[in-house]
Amino acid sequence: MPKQTPLYTRHEALGASFTDFGGWQMPLKYGSELEEHHTVRRAAGLFDLSHMGEVLVTGPQAAEFLNYALVGNLAVMPVGKAKYSLICNADGGVIDDLITYRLAEDRFLVVPNASNADTVASELRDRAADFDAVVEDQSETTALAAVQGPNAEAILLTMAAPDDAEAITSLRYYAAVEVELAGVPVLLARTGYTGEDGFELFVGNSFAVRVWDAALEAGAGHGLIPCGLAARDSLRLEAGMPLYGNELGLSTNPFEAGLGPVVSLKKTEDFVGRSVLEPLKATGPARRLVGLRGTGRRSARAGYDVVVDGTAVGTVTSGLPSPTLGYPVALAYVDSALAEPGTEVQVDLRGRPEPFTVVETPFYKRAK
Repeated sequence: MPKQTPLYTRHEALGASFTDFGGWQMPLKYGSELEEHHTVRRAAGLFDLSHMGEVLVTGPQAAEFLNYALVGNLAVMPVGKAKYSLICNADGGVIDDLITYRLAEDRFLVVPNASNADTVASELRDRAADFDAVVEDQSETTALAAVQGPNAEAILLTMAAPDDAEAITSLRYYAAVEVELAGVPVLLARTGYTGEDGFELFVGNSFAVRVWDAALEAGAGHGLIPCGLAARDSLRLEAGMPLYGNELGLSTNPFEAGLGPVVSLKKTEDFVGRSVLEPLKATGPARRLVGLRGTGRRSARAGYDVVVDGTAVGTVTSGLPSPTLGYPVALAYVDSALAEPGTEVQVDLRGRPEPFTVVETPFYKRAK
C-alpha cells in the first residue's frame, strides 16, 4: 500500500491525478501538465516533495564521517551551505544522489530520493559504526514543499515574518536558513529540481498543511499553481538534471554520468568506492551521458536504442518533447567516441530511426 504525504487530502481537494512513485501516492498533475510546466517557467509552481527522505547526521565526527560515507568533500562546506553529492557502493555504483545541508559545525541534513530513503538511512547507519556520529532518519516526521519559478522569492516574502525578509532576499543558491513562514518555523533552502530560481521548505508534518495553504494564498497574486510529478519531470529534463533510476543507478558510476567533479579525490579521507573511482578518472569512461536534440518531431523515450549505421551505440534514459523549447530532447548513454556535441546519431523509435544530434546540457537555461 503506497504511503500518503501529510498533504494528501489537499491534493484530493484540488482534483489531483495520483501515481505511485517511490512507494508514495503522489500527485501526477492537477489539470494540464503542460500548463503546470509553463507556469513554473513563467511564474511559479508549488510542489509537494514530502516523499523525499531527511536524514540528520550529528556529532563531533559528523563531517569526517560524511567525507567517508559520500564521495564529496562535506567537511569544507561552510555552515548554512548545501552540496550535491553521491553515495556509492564499494564498486563505484551510485546508490543515490542527494543534497547535504550543513546546519551547524556538527549537524548535517542529508536529503536522499524517495525510493532510496530507507536504503540511504540504513547505509549511513552502517557506515557510521567507527565514527562519533549519530544518524537519525527523520523522514517520517518531516514534510517538504517547493516553490519554484521566477516569482518564488516574491511569494516567500509575502509569507515571511518582516524580520526574515532580508534573510530570504540574501539567500544564495545552494544555501539554507531558518526562517518563519506563515508563523511556522521553516528550514528554507534555495535549491530545486526545475532549472528555475526557487526554494524548498522543510517543516514538521504537523505544519505541512498550514504552510501549503499559506503558499497557495500568497502565490495567488503571483500566478502560482500547484504542480505534480509530470511537470517536475519535464522541467528537470529540460534543465539536464539526472533522475535516479533513469540516469543513475548501481550499474552507473559518477564519471559515466558526467558527475566526475562531484567526486573529491583531493580530500585526504578514504571513502567508500574510492579505490575503484580514482583510477576511472584517469582512464575515462567507456560510455558517457549526453544530451540529444531531435531534428524531427518524434520523441525518444527511456529504453530506446541510440544507433549509428544500424548498430546500437547507446540507450536513451529519459526523453520527451520539450514544452519550453518546442523540439524533442533526451538524455542517453552512448559510446564515449560519440559524445562530442554536434555528433549525428539516430534513435530507434519502435523500428523507425529518427535523427538526433548530441548537444551540451542543460537544454534550457533560465535568464539570470
